[in-house]
Formats: sequence, C-alpha cells, structure tokens
Amino acid sequence: MQQLIVIAVDLVAIGVLVFAVYFPRHHRRDLVAAFLGVNIGVLAVSLVLASSTVGVGLGLGLFGVLSIIRLRSDEIAQHEVAYYFAALALGLLAGLSGTVTPLTAALMALVVAALVAGDHPALFRRHRARTLRLDTAHTDEAALTAHLEVLLGARVLHVSIKSVDLVNDTTLAEVRYLAPPRRARVADRGPALERIEAGR
Repeated sequence: MQQLIVIAVDLVAIGVLVFAVYFPRHHRRDLVAAFLGVNIGVLAVSLVLASSTVGVGLGLGLFGVLSIIRLRSDEIAQHEVAYYFAALALGLLAGLSGTVTPLTAALMALVVAALVAGDHPALFRRHRARTLRLDTAHTDEAALTAHLEVLLGARVLHVSIKSVDLVNDTTLAEVRYLAPPRRARVADRGPALERIEAGR
C-alpha cells in the first residue's frame, strides 16, 4: 500500500512538472516522453533497490551513472537538462524513500517549485543569448560590441568571440544582450504595425 502511495505521489509530481510547467512553456513533445520515461524508469529501479540491503548506495551510484549520460541523438538546451535532472531526482526521492514522509513530499515539491520559478518566462524576460555569424571579421571586441548594439538595437551585456576567419571575412560570436522593452520595439516598427498589434 505504501508503495502505491509513493508511485501516486511521484506521478503527480512528474505530471505537474511535465504537463503543467515544461510543455506549456517550451512545446517540445519528444522530451515529454523522455522526462516521463526517465522518471518512471528510475522510480521502478529505485523501488526495487530500496527493498535490498544495498539500496541507498547502489541508488546513488545509479544517479551518478545517469547524470553523465549524454543524449547524442539531439542537442538539448540547459533548461532542458535541468528538467531532465529534476525527473531523475523525483524518481529517486520517491523510490528510495519507500514511504511518503513529510520530508520526501517537501523535497519533491521543492524540486518542482525550483523549476516553476527558475524557468518562469517573467524571470529576466528581456535577457537574450544568441550565436551570430557576421559577414565581417572583427578582432577588436569593443568595435564588435558597438556593431552588435547597432545590429540588434539593444544593449550588449557580454560578447565572446568564438572564431575569426580573416580569409572569408567572417566572425562567429556569442552575444548576451538586453532586449528593449516591447513598446519600444513596436514603436521602432512603425505606427501601422503598432495598430495591428494593439487590435489583437
């Protein structure tokens, strides 16, 4: 009976994380299956391990092994890595505890709440990061920053030059910048577009 309660609590936690937090924000269907599969698989294995004498040690070893697995079929973003580890953590917390204690429930809620807050669209909403390939070779970082601010129409916070091709006259740079407020962007696009967006 206790194991059924543990499974139910884990299903609620991963359901909230995937269907109420991740998918409405990022709309990536393939990772829904990945997060659910990882969580349920870890839960099943850790429930079995918890009933043996080597449960905790082997469970932590399992977490370490899974944490170094690289998904080579497709690149995932850093926030998706966070969801991936959250799915692992929820499965281990539920499976290794064996019972739903107030501490276990609080830790599982904390994992979900951390991603609800940390991945919220309102958090640093104007901050952007892009990798750009420019059709000019820039070796001066200050000049590159000034060029990017004109190109993006935004204040550049950080620039990292990845490569400079002097033969083909190109620059590959990673830039982090502060996008202008939405009203300023709409005003820059002209009054016609502003009327269209205001009427939506």
